Amino acid sequence: MRAHIDIDLFRACFWIYLASFILFSVYSASRKRPVGAAAILLFSAGLLLHTAGLVARWTISSHPPLATMYEYSLTMAWFIGAAFAFLAAKTRRIGLGVVVSPALLLVLVIASMLPKHASGLMPALQSYWFYIHVSLAAVSEGAFLVASGAGILFLLKRRGGGGPGALPSSELLEEIISRAIRIGYPLFTIGALFAGAIWAQYAWGRFWSWDPKETGALVIWLFYTLVLHQNAAGKWRGKALAVTSVIGLAIILLSFLGNLFLGGLHSYI
Repeated sequence: MRAHIDIDLFRACFWIYLASFILFSVYSASRKRPVGAAAILLFSAGLLLHTAGLVARWTISSHPPLATMYEYSLTMAWFIGAAFAFLAAKTRRIGLGVVVSPALLLVLVIASMLPKHASGLMPALQSYWFYIHVSLAAVSEGAFLVASGAGILFLLKRRGGGGPGALPSSELLEEIISRAIRIGYPLFTIGALFAGAIWAQYAWGRFWSWDPKETGALVIWLFYTLVLHQNAAGKWRGKALAVTSVIGLAIILLSFLGNLFLGGLHSYI
């Protein structure tokens, strides 16, 4: 397989995702079905190339694309795209793409600025607990970002943006926020915390070290624990739930970027 073919595929899918976002925006403003159909078609093509890029990366590196921050970002972005494709197929409302697409593009932009070299796994990463830890963390954070996208759209609708035919209803958006968080929370608990602690014990001889990445994961978990508790108590619904989902996006991005600038045991990934 030609070197860097995976990077070429990721670049191509980025531009296709960007074109689909433009069409999603036009669809939300015009409500023209052909434009919406073209947006979905382009997004699907981007997701297909994205999948091909991950497969190529796996083939080139001889391990699942989860070992570096670059690979983690690409995998998380794929889960965001797959989640949106599932929601669009299930709800038949594609207006969510106008916010989900930028979230996906944001992750890909961050990935483009990270080192892209593919190499063999260092000993600390040669554990199935590592794959459980990273894959579930990527899925759960992808779910949280979907919730954030729906939250942003909910708030935009509250300000009068978009008609009922172009965008999902506020009730549907609130349901998406709630379900995405309820899906992401247990996966994050199992993957980012428990599986991560077991892997840390295996790799470094201690299950917790207050590494910046570990601390960030704990902050994320505590935040969404509070969100779910308040939501179950009937206190954070509607606008409040949407606002907290956007705050969650900020916390996730700070944790993600903190790993790059603060160093620590996770600095090599």
